[in-house]
Amino acid sequence: MSTPLLQVKNLCTSFNVDSGEVRAVNGVSFNLDKGRVLGIVGESGSGKSVTAYSIMGILVEPGRIKSGEILFNGEDIVKYNKKQMREFRGKRVSIIFQDPMTSLNPVYTIGNQLREAIMLHTDRNRQQANERALEMLKLVGVNSPEQRLKQYPFELSGGMRQRIMIAMALCCEPDILIADEPTTALDVTIQAQILELMQELQKKLGMAIIMITHDLGVIADMCDEIIVMYAGRVCERGTADEIFYNPCHEYTKGLLRSIPRLDTNHARLIPISGSPVDLTNLPKGCAFASRCDNCMKICLSELPEELDINDNHKAACWMNVRQVYNEAAKGGNVE
Repeated sequence: MSTPLLQVKNLCTSFNVDSGEVRAVNGVSFNLDKGRVLGIVGESGSGKSVTAYSIMGILVEPGRIKSGEILFNGEDIVKYNKKQMREFRGKRVSIIFQDPMTSLNPVYTIGNQLREAIMLHTDRNRQQANERALEMLKLVGVNSPEQRLKQYPFELSGGMRQRIMIAMALCCEPDILIADEPTTALDVTIQAQILELMQELQKKLGMAIIMITHDLGVIADMCDEIIVMYAGRVCERGTADEIFYNPCHEYTKGLLRSIPRLDTNHARLIPISGSPVDLTNLPKGCAFASRCDNCMKICLSELPEELDINDNHKAACWMNVRQVYNEAAKGGNVE
C-alpha cells in the first residue's frame, strides 16, 4: 500500500491566553491521498481552520503545535525550519482563505501579486511569470485577463477576487490545495460557480483538496471523505454517503437537521440547542454531552473512542457502543 500524500497524526494545537490554555485542536488524525478530496466540517470554534493553519505553518502567537506529526510524503513538516516552511508553502501546499478582499493586498495590482507568488516559488523571470499569470487567469475563467492584471482588488467583484485567489494558489501547481470556507462571502450563484470551478480544476490538475466549511450542503457532491469536528476533536468520519445517509454521531445528526431539504415539505429546521463548550475547560467526557438529547451517564464521565461502524465509517459516540452491545446481546454473544 502506498504512503498517503498527507498524514496528520494526533495533532494538538493550543493557544495560551490570559484565561488559560485554549485547546483548539486536540488529538486530530487523518490521511489524505493524492488526487482525493477531504471535507472538514463543523461549527465555528470546532478547530477546522486551526487544523489547516497548523498544516500550513501559519499559526500566529500565542498559537503553537504542542504535539503530533504532520507528514508530507512521509516527512514531518512540524520539524521544518523557516526556510523549509517557506519552500513548502505555495509550492507543495497552498491555501484559499474565505475573504479574498482581506487576503489580497489593496495597494498592489493583481499582476504584481500573481507575479510575486510565481517568482518566489519558481525560477521564472518577470516575463515568464507574467505569461504564467495570464495562463492561470484564463484557467480559472477570468475574462479579459490582460486587463485584470493591471487592476486593483477593489475594482473587482467578490466572485472575481475569489477566482484570482484560486489562480494565485494554483500558480505553482501545489500537490494539496486547502480551501478554508472559500464561498462564505459570496452569494449562492457565485458559490456554485466557485465550487464547480474547483471540481473541474481538481480533476484536470490531479491535486488533492482539503475543503473546510461549516455547511455540509456545500460539499455534498465534492468530497471523497468527510470529517466532522467538534471542540477540537474528530467526532465522525466517513464517505459522503455514510455521513449523509447513515450519520452515527449525535452532533452530525444535529448538523444535518439544520440543513434545508427539498424532500420534507418545508419542515421547520431544528437548531442544535445550547452553546459550544469552553475550550479552556473541556469536560472529562464527551464534549457534546451538554447539548445532546440522548446524553447518558457515561457520556459525562468518559471520553468515547472512535468505533468502526464499517470499513469506511467511524464515529466517537457512546450511543454506537450501546447499539453494538444491544445487538450482540440479542444474538447471545454477551455473557
